Amino acid sequence: MTAPPGVMVAVEVDASAVRCGDQLLVGGQVHTVRDMVALPHGGKRLEFQGGETFTMRSTTLLWITRSVRPGRGGRR
Repeated sequence: MTAPPGVMVAVEVDASAVRCGDQLLVGGQVHTVRDMVALPHGGKRLEFQGGETFTMRSTTLLWITRSVRPGRGGRR
């Protein structure tokens, strides 16, 4: 898999702001979000590229890295 174009930045997110392609560090390993499922009360179950899952509650805050394209509103 090739890295998406743009600049990698660190962003603090909650369950409502996490996106596919975001990368987060869990247990000393970097995981890339491949898919996610909305859960009751605003949580999300994240599925990573390797098949692992991670459940975020609506109050969970994480630092992730995200690729952004300068000059395009910061969205990929």
